[in-house]
Amino acid sequence: MSSVPSSTLVEHSIWWHVYPLGACGAPIRPGDDQAPGDWPLEHRLPRLEAWLDHVIELGCSGLLLGPVFASVAHGYDTLDHFRIDPRLGDDSDWDHFVEACHSRGLTILLDGVFNHVSTHHAWVSGDGPIKRIDGAPVPWEGHGELSELDHRDERTAGFVVDVMRHWLDRGAAGWRLDVAYAVPAEFWRTVLERVRETHPDALFLGEVIHGDYPQIAHDATLDSVTQYELWKAIWSSLADHNFFELAHALERHDEFSQRMATQTFVGNHDVTRIATKVGDAGAALAAVVLFTVPGMPSIYYGDEQAFRGEKTDTISGDDAVRPPLPATPAEMLPTGDWLEDIHKALIGLRRRHPWLTRGRLQVDNITNTSLDYHVHTGGHRLDVHLDLESTPHAMLRFNDGETWQGVG
Repeated sequence: MSSVPSSTLVEHSIWWHVYPLGACGAPIRPGDDQAPGDWPLEHRLPRLEAWLDHVIELGCSGLLLGPVFASVAHGYDTLDHFRIDPRLGDDSDWDHFVEACHSRGLTILLDGVFNHVSTHHAWVSGDGPIKRIDGAPVPWEGHGELSELDHRDERTAGFVVDVMRHWLDRGAAGWRLDVAYAVPAEFWRTVLERVRETHPDALFLGEVIHGDYPQIAHDATLDSVTQYELWKAIWSSLADHNFFELAHALERHDEFSQRMATQTFVGNHDVTRIATKVGDAGAALAAVVLFTVPGMPSIYYGDEQAFRGEKTDTISGDDAVRPPLPATPAEMLPTGDWLEDIHKALIGLRRRHPWLTRGRLQVDNITNTSLDYHVHTGGHRLDVHLDLESTPHAMLRFNDGETWQGVG
């Protein structure tokens, strides 16, 4: 299998993943008498600028932004891909935000929802490239408020190319492709080939839940995909005191990582907070795994401070994991500072040892409550020891002499 196209951003990126509508305190559900998408203009996007120095101090290199385009409610029900959501601001707010990020050396990855649109999108009631059965728009996975795009219609590909190029020209460095697994691989190949003609360094990260990640990425010409298999094994092993599950996932992760660098994470906008799943010490150990294994890691905003929040299958089930941020980092409660310090230390290690992104991983010793593995490549080596007995702790040792230990 030939190699997957790889943006240079994959090699050194550590993302701070933030859901802007929630983080900026924007209303999510419109009123009963409100026209879809008829939100008053509020300049909320500048609120995120107060957090950029925090991102730098953590050691991250870029922001993975959730939806910022005009939508009806949660952002994944897009109305206009060329317009900033009025709940966040306007073009001038976007330009100022981009400048604030770039002046600090931060890159921006945008969330591209190109599988479906809101049922209130102009294409749905008109002659747009919407998938239909017997003339009726096809809802996305039973969600009556979302209509699937027709990816066989040449207009869809042309439109997505135009959207991607527009925002890449306006300061984005790449795209997270929402539900990329549901879009035909040949569609992505066609679109990304055209976009790379004008933006050869752009990064394309596909949301994929399960399967042969490298093969999926190869077929669609994606730079990376989301590593949900590893995410599940991390929290589940810590919660159940069963490191055998994590060991199996790490061996699979090594197989994947020989063929591509996946996007690794322990939290995002769609899942229960890691500290809610496994507690404070578990969240710290999860961070140890995240920053010591191959891949392109991301931190979901607030996880570095042990934010709590459970995702539920209700109409407001995402609210708890997509909360507003305080006006500034200085207004954070000090109770999470210890975990933030651990994140800073681990990210510092990661940045001093960037070879970890493409390293080989091997599990060495395992019991239900302890795990040893090492990562190596080209004369470099990191040994990791995780232990859940009595006082959970971790020990790291690089063959250049650098060490770290902590947690409990």
